[in-house]
Amino acid sequence: MTRSVYVTGIGRGDGRQVVELGVMELLSRRIGRVGVFRPLAHDGPDPIYDLLRSRYRLSQPAGTVVGLGYDEAAAALADRGVDELVSRLVDRFRAVARDYEAVLVLGTDFADTGLPAELTLNARLANEFGAAVLPVVAGTGQDLDSLTAEVRNAHHAYASLGCEVIAMIANRVADGHAAAGLDGHLPVPVYALPEEPALAAPTVAQVAEALGAKVLQGDPAGLARDVRGFVFGGATLPTFLPALTEGCMVITPGDRADLVVGSLAAHSAGSPAIAGVLLTVGQQPGEETMALAARLSPGTPVLSVPGGSFPTAGELMSLEGRLTTANPRKAEIALGLFENHVDTARLTERLSVVRSDRVTPMMFEHELIERARSDRRHVVLPEGAEERVLRAAEVLMRRGVCDLTLLGDEGAIRKRTAELGIDLGLLGPEEVPEGPGTSVRVVDPYTSPLRERFAELYARLRAHKGVTYELAYDQVVDVSYFGVLMVQEGLADGMVSGAAHSTAATLRPAFEVIRTKPDAAIVSSVFFMCLAEKVLVYGDCAVNPDPDAEQLADIAVQSAATAARFGVDPRIAMLSYSTGTSGSGADVDKVRRATELVRERRPDLLVEGPIQYDAAVEPSVAATKLPESKVAGRATVLVFPDLNTGNNTYKAVQRSAGAVAVGPVLQGLRKPVNDLSRGALVQDIVTTVAITAIQAQQGGRAPGGPDRPGAATGTAGKAANE
Repeated sequence: MTRSVYVTGIGRGDGRQVVELGVMELLSRRIGRVGVFRPLAHDGPDPIYDLLRSRYRLSQPAGTVVGLGYDEAAAALADRGVDELVSRLVDRFRAVARDYEAVLVLGTDFADTGLPAELTLNARLANEFGAAVLPVVAGTGQDLDSLTAEVRNAHHAYASLGCEVIAMIANRVADGHAAAGLDGHLPVPVYALPEEPALAAPTVAQVAEALGAKVLQGDPAGLARDVRGFVFGGATLPTFLPALTEGCMVITPGDRADLVVGSLAAHSAGSPAIAGVLLTVGQQPGEETMALAARLSPGTPVLSVPGGSFPTAGELMSLEGRLTTANPRKAEIALGLFENHVDTARLTERLSVVRSDRVTPMMFEHELIERARSDRRHVVLPEGAEERVLRAAEVLMRRGVCDLTLLGDEGAIRKRTAELGIDLGLLGPEEVPEGPGTSVRVVDPYTSPLRERFAELYARLRAHKGVTYELAYDQVVDVSYFGVLMVQEGLADGMVSGAAHSTAATLRPAFEVIRTKPDAAIVSSVFFMCLAEKVLVYGDCAVNPDPDAEQLADIAVQSAATAARFGVDPRIAMLSYSTGTSGSGADVDKVRRATELVRERRPDLLVEGPIQYDAAVEPSVAATKLPESKVAGRATVLVFPDLNTGNNTYKAVQRSAGAVAVGPVLQGLRKPVNDLSRGALVQDIVTTVAITAIQAQQGGRAPGGPDRPGAATGTAGKAANE
């Protein structure tokens, strides 16, 4: 039977979308096909559904998501009564439930619905749908006693109407510790989500949309900034500038060119970084002023509205941020809030959702995040001022995936985060976190006291290549070298780089400093190819151009170990243009010899080769070509004979079959270092960091970190390659 969850409330303003997003995240981790149903909907766009559809790649036809419009429902209610209305909605719900393993139901929003007894209607629908109920209560402006009473009353209301209440959530609570007072009063878990300013704040783009403003200047990153407050300009510039605050929007008549230029100059200097400028009364600065504004801060938005400052202020005071597809950053903040304040393991258990046998790309990516969170490690990101890296760092921090160190000039990184509207709570090299939670630290290799220590170590490691201390002192300020030396010395558990550097710039320091494991002949790589219903492992598609038989065998053994580490049962196919004994030639002989070596070294592994790709993955072909094989038609680890074949194949499958390619994931190094594509997206960086953290879990925790200056020093280890 389809398991359904009905997220509902008791009134307006509960910020329920955070909970709806969080529950969808929990369901999608365990189930391949999740449907969405909104019994009643307003006319026009549905931002939260659009977000769910985009983020979770829902294939559900849009026409099946909504039961009825509110106007249609009110007419049906007046004409035929509540039973007929409920009957129609149940029929439409069941049509959705037939096609999905679970359904997330989005309850009515208590906003100008025109429906009487709305809470009772939600309870009735939940019962008729057979859905568990998760009520959300608004905590805005309430103290602990009043909030406790409201949560208790809401639970009683739904339970007394026969609902299966699985938990209660108080959202937008002023005191984030209120859950300690709330829990224990009810027979179900109670969770409190604190008010999150970054969610409540509208973006500049949302301000522009709400006011119908004209955008005179600003790039997409600037329009995505959060507006954390408003400062109204009317005073002279010396009086006005001290009133500016971080993330504020300056509102001033359009003829005050001095305030426009002064605000943008302050932003450019980083003191403070403003969200943007809103010009009122329909006035716009002259061309010379706007040209100067563009030079001072080209990405900072400048908006214009025809109305006066006072009525504009009235419209803005009630404006709040929304979760939309246009701002994925807010979705990550919302998920981080939900996961940090809700016992997701307990809630998942109460949802009684059985894990699907299928593994979708989304499920695989979620599993990586969860595994990284379960035993948090510390990863260094050398490209600390790169926008994609900073945005990924915010996601990783908000969701508690791992601790991070960003390398680069501290002032430049702080300024860049302010410009992007990103809040990382950055710590300096010697600062200590105030409490538990993910920390993000900034270290400048040029000024760090570690520079001398690293220079001495690198000079020892490369003395046989003629590297002196003086040369090493200059070399270690390269962020890639500094990062791998942090990993080598136990000051970080792993490193991820490559968004702005070549593969060689990332891997050369790793080869020179960290080096290969004693049981690995070479460093190689795999891609996790996430197809519609399964995950395959491709090796090696990124590092070794033309491995010989010995190296190919090593790649196969390493790839099998990596597959098992990430939950893929390894069945190895050694790929060639020939299957079994049907062909001959130097390339086939290489693969045949490599297969024999794998069997000799690891008789416990299932391996087949040489074998063609179709025979490896398609049971019908395997039944014809290798009917007795335990691998053919069921292979999960596919080892390519050379880089040309592997790299082209993974890209062809990625683009033509719509697969999600996660990687390359390096294997064979003593400690994890992973390379990014220079075209990597933010989500690619997040996933690669999570993989790196999981790899570090396998190798044991580093003895120290940058917040522990006395951490033990690592040893250089035996050189396995130059």
